[in-house]
Amino acid sequence: MIRINCFFQARDGRVAEALAAAKELTAASLGQDGCVAYDVFESATRPGVLLICETWRDQAALDAHSASAPFVKNVGVLNETGTLKIETFPL
Repeated sequence: MIRINCFFQARDGRVAEALAAAKELTAASLGQDGCVAYDVFESATRPGVLLICETWRDQAALDAHSASAPFVKNVGVLNETGTLKIETFPL
């Protein structure tokens, strides 16, 4: 399995737009083959900070996810509205 933590910092007060994209991505991802877990969290102490936690069965499932239309669309919104830092861990 593969765990991914995506840390997001919104720019210019665009956290609502980013959170909507993250929630849409989460809903789509949960239905994809190989998705073990997927969730988005909003920081209670740092305004504009989100954490997306993902767990995938294997690299093939993660690759298919990364090529999917919901991923391309919503990660595009996240990149437009802030910055992402991604950490990947094998489980």
